[in-house]
Amino acid sequence: MPHKFLKKYSPSPKDIKENKALSCLGDSIHQPSLWHMNRRSVAKAFAIGLFCAWIPTPMQTLIAATLAIYYRAHLPLSVVLVFVTNPITIPPMFYFAYKLGSYLLGMDIEAVSMDLSWQWFTTVLGEIWQPLLFGSLILGIISAILGYFGINLLWRKSIKNRWKDRQECRAARKAKKAMEKELKKAVKETDNV
Repeated sequence: MPHKFLKKYSPSPKDIKENKALSCLGDSIHQPSLWHMNRRSVAKAFAIGLFCAWIPTPMQTLIAATLAIYYRAHLPLSVVLVFVTNPITIPPMFYFAYKLGSYLLGMDIEAVSMDLSWQWFTTVLGEIWQPLLFGSLILGIISAILGYFGINLLWRKSIKNRWKDRQECRAARKAKKAMEKELKKAVKETDNV
């Protein structure tokens, strides 16, 4: 199930190869291992994508693609999972990261308004970058670990369920053949009488 589901919703190699933002990676994105979907490559992709989603920088996609190439993870999933952070989710996610970082560093939590303007970047971000970066790092590591092991468990469970279904189908076919054989035998005995 995870393989079919992920294959259905992941972008095609053509779409990724034509992405202008990833053109700086050159021919390295044409390696077949980056496009092959198996348990290990998908688990690595989830770890990379979810970790990079917490990086408070605009170049998350490029970082995720570079890490996917280096660790031989599934490239499309690594890139797509970065978009967990989008214009709707960025403010609450990074505010939570800021609050967590402030708490863990023992700093006072200040009321921070999120305004993505140049003035905000030069004034407010300069004051909160340490707790924001530390909180983002902690949440990125936690997300990567949960994503990696969660996909591994889900993939293994799916495989076990498929094996169980196959065994049940074989047992049902075997029972059906046995019943048909008994029925033919009973019909033959009644015809002989």
